[in-house]
Order: sequence, then C-alpha cells, then structure tokens
Amino acid sequence: MKVVVIGAGEVGYNIAKVMSDKNDVIVIDKDTDRAARANELDVQVMVGNGANVDLLKEIPSFDLFVAVSSNDEINILSCLAAKAISKGKAKTIARVSNPDYIKKPVSQKPEVGVDVMVCPELSLASELAELLYIRGAVNVEVFAEGKVEMIEFIISESNPLIGKTLKDLGLNRICTVSAILRGEDVIIPNGSSIFMPDDHAIVIAKTEDVEKVEAVFSPESEPAKKRKKKILLIGCGDVGFYLANLIDKDPHIDLKIIEQNEERCLEIVDLLPHSLILKGDATDIDLLKEEGAGRADVVVSVTDSDEKNLLCGLMAKHFGAKKVIGRTTHPDYIPVFEMVGIDIALSTRNATINEVLRLTLSTTVESLRALPQAQSEILEYSVTEKSNIAGTIIKDLRFPEDAIISMIVRGGEPIIPNGSLTILPKDRVIIFSKPEAYSKLNKLFK
Repeated sequence: MKVVVIGAGEVGYNIAKVMSDKNDVIVIDKDTDRAARANELDVQVMVGNGANVDLLKEIPSFDLFVAVSSNDEINILSCLAAKAISKGKAKTIARVSNPDYIKKPVSQKPEVGVDVMVCPELSLASELAELLYIRGAVNVEVFAEGKVEMIEFIISESNPLIGKTLKDLGLNRICTVSAILRGEDVIIPNGSSIFMPDDHAIVIAKTEDVEKVEAVFSPESEPAKKRKKKILLIGCGDVGFYLANLIDKDPHIDLKIIEQNEERCLEIVDLLPHSLILKGDATDIDLLKEEGAGRADVVVSVTDSDEKNLLCGLMAKHFGAKKVIGRTTHPDYIPVFEMVGIDIALSTRNATINEVLRLTLSTTVESLRALPQAQSEILEYSVTEKSNIAGTIIKDLRFPEDAIISMIVRGGEPIIPNGSLTILPKDRVIIFSKPEAYSKLNKLFK
C-alpha cells in the first residue's frame, strides 16, 4: 500500500516505523527537526503543511491517509483534502483530542470525509478506568461494544492456579486463556499447559463474568467490600479529565485530583462536582503525604511530563500506595517505568496505531488491539456468507498454531468457544494471534 502520514511526532513517527516494513510510506511535517528524525526511517519525507492541497497533489496516488499532527483541525482538513484528491478511494484516519469532535475513543465519520476518528487520550482514559475497576489487572481491552474484555493478570507465587493443568482447572466455564507470557516466550496454551509464578495470563471473558475471573486470577487482592476505593489522580489535562469524567459519578469511588495549573482547576471544578480538586505540585513530598498518597488504593499520574509521572509514582509507591499507574509519552519507556517500580505504565500511542493496522490487515477485521509486550494482537473478525470459515465446526478447522479462537459473539451475545461449535455467518470471532498467523487468518475469513 501507499500510505501518507501527516505529522512526525511520537505517534506519526511510530506509525511510519510500523508501516514502512511492507508499505510505501510518505511522511509530511512542517517541523524540520521532526522531518529529519523521520528521514532516518525507510520512508519518503516532505516538509510542509499537511493540509496544503497543492502539496498533497504532488503525491501521485495513495491508499491510506493518516493525519496525526497535534492540531485537530489540520488533521480533519487534510483528510477532507485527501478524500477529494483520491476521489473517495483512499481510507482516511484523523487523530482528534477535542471532545467537541469525538465522544468515544474510536468513531466512524465518513459523512465528513474521515473514515475513522481516533482520540488517543480518551482511549487511554477508558483503559485506565477499566484498570481501576478490575482487581489485579495490568492491562485491559474491550471488544464487542463492551460485552467482551481481554484482561492481563500476573500470576503471583501464592496463586492456587500454579502447577495445575488448564484442563483440570475448568476455566473454560468462565473464560478463554488465550496466551501465557513467560519471560520472552508467548505460549498459545492447550489443556496440558500449566501456570508458573510471574506468568502473565491473557484472558478473554464476557464482561458479565469479570468478577468471577478476578476471583480466580487475583484472589489475594480482593478489597474490603464496604468501603469506597480511594483514587488519587495527578494531572487533569485531557487524559486526566477524560478519566475523571468517567468515574466522577461512581458512588464507590473517592476521587481526589491534584492539578498544578490554577486556571485549569477553575475550569474543571464545576464539571467534576463529586471530586475533590486541589491546586498544587504533586512532586512536593509534603503535599503528597498530606493528601494521602500512601493510603490510596490507586495513584494515577497522567501529567504531560514523563519525568513528573515517574517521580510522583515512585514517591506514592514509597509511601504505601497499593497500585501506581503512570503515563508516558514515549512507549519505549514503558518497560523502564515498570522495571523501577511503577505497577502499570501506559501510552496514548497504541490506539491510533491499532486503527491503522486494522485498515491495512483485512476488510473483515472489525477491531484490533496490539499487545507489544506479547508481540501479538487480538483481532475481531466478522464472518460473512462468503467467508471460507463460515459453516465449519471449530474442531474441523485447520487453524493456525500461532492463533486461538478466544470468543464468538453471535446475535450480540458472547459465547465461549468449544470444539463442537459451528462458525456461522454474521458471527464476530475474537482471536489472539501472533504475526505469523495473519495471512492464514485472512484466508479463512476472506
């Protein structure tokens, strides 16, 4: 494919890096320093405004147009121009952050010339909210309009699952264990697989069964039932506000926010009536102590500064916070954050990259979630009348060894798959897959 990327910041640079392996990529940015950095990749670089129609006309043709600059309006306008220049043939993706344009992490807006709008900040906030609610989870992704969830748990040394085979545990009553991450190995499990201490279990379950799954995979972290969960949120920019807005009205959460900018505090105080908002610098040790960081169930630091998020998180952990989550603008820093003591580190980059990959992988892929730590992805395929997989019993499938069917959604209802189940047209099939299986999967669902 020929792919045009507008914006060579962290998101644009990483999209270009991912896409350049098998595609012809052109990167456009008016900042010469960012353009020079992008020029280190195997891509063509143009310096200029991505919304400049004359500049875009210099590109003979393109199949996918991704606008991920820091300016919402430029991203939308450039997508409109790309649609006009390609006569509607090119797929367009725009990154937006303004809530006036988007109300959920990913929206389809073909009527305004943008096939997909992605809000990485809202996507990150949604993921953070899920992590606050699910005990012991270090990663959560949602599928099938919220009816199916992927949860990543770490198996502690005291977990009674250790040493028992999956077939003896009978977990397929409540979930599918899609993968076990053991060191650098990614294991697609079978009935004889066992859990070991420090394994990461990738589990896919119905949302209605999440509490049962929690009780099995994280039994030792069950909180007191009758008290509110204490959340300390550091930073109330776009990500912080989106998160606060999602949980502000929850009667089971006691939310306290520390925001350094006084003007921002005044903006949000009426919008978050159930939260306590404090003006202050969370790197102040005395302030962090006084506001109960050590007594918090979860401390979430999502300022725009990686250094500040790391420092605040480590101080909160030192004071005794049960769980600490930190935001980093550089995805490559995630392992470093977690290595030095942050329980969970997250970045806004993946939401946009997931949508780009989905549009390049297959027309039958409804959604895609990359799992960089597993070097794998979770794909949600739609089955059509013409799909090669339609009408086939699962046990009779020649299914790739590097993939596993984790859940089937039929008529809006999730079904945990078993060997006797037949795949039907209109089913949505959620699959955990390593990259080696992509081509075989696409043939099955073609």
